[in-house]
Amino acid sequence: MSEVSEPSEVTEPSEVTALPPEIDTSRPQAARMYDYFIGGKDHFAADRETADKVLAAVPSVRIAARENRAFLGRAVRYLAEEAGIRQFLDIGTGLPSANNVHEVAQAVALESRVVYVDNDPLVLAHARALLTSSPEGRTAYIPADLRDPAAILSSPVVRSVLDFSKPVALILAAVLHFVSDEEKPAELVATLLDAVPSGSYLAASHITAEHNQAIAVSGARAYQSAGVPSTPRNSDVFAEIAFSGLELVPPGVVLVSEWRRRPGAGPLPSPSEINGYCGVARKP
Repeated sequence: MSEVSEPSEVTEPSEVTALPPEIDTSRPQAARMYDYFIGGKDHFAADRETADKVLAAVPSVRIAARENRAFLGRAVRYLAEEAGIRQFLDIGTGLPSANNVHEVAQAVALESRVVYVDNDPLVLAHARALLTSSPEGRTAYIPADLRDPAAILSSPVVRSVLDFSKPVALILAAVLHFVSDEEKPAELVATLLDAVPSGSYLAASHITAEHNQAIAVSGARAYQSAGVPSTPRNSDVFAEIAFSGLELVPPGVVLVSEWRRRPGAGPLPSPSEINGYCGVARKP
């Protein structure tokens, strides 16, 4: 995975590209804040203001974001290379960065098919412009929200790209913690899993407060103060929400920095710097 750089010169996206009229630049959005954390350039003043509050509360958030992105790459490579998956449904995609899902999957198998889903119009605008598939495979992008899985599953675009009679890998990377308990995240995940056949997989990651509760709670409050919900959960709760009834791939539910980490990947961050769990599991 590419190293994540610190943001250098800040340029508003509106200065370099035409923005869809539905994009509200006055309010922070999770995908754009994450882009700021990993050194991207697709964020606005409102995103940076809230992100800086999170950084003040959680100075290691850039490390955690980098490690989460690295986990995603390793998980997709495992799914394509070892599990033989050729179809991916990435919900809560985030802004295009290095080693996007289709790039990793198609580096293993050119025929891989990927649908990206996000509720931020800027993500979809950039995805359409930048995320191009190999001729043998396909990529597609739809505006939708994890909180409405039925809309995702019934989308004609999704159905035209993915064959739900064959295994599909569901990707929920760093998105479930933006779903409150009242919004019943376990039911949302179950609805998605019910739609895919045996042999499908789920890869997911989630923030926690287990390793530094004070810092994690302060970070969540910084998100919430700007109207961006965030709910840290412990490993057992995350596992119950995401992987109930599934067969976890070794090493199971672990810190994102520890899931099948490759030799030479650099020093292992401390758990308190990561504060995020992940896992990959198979539907029996």
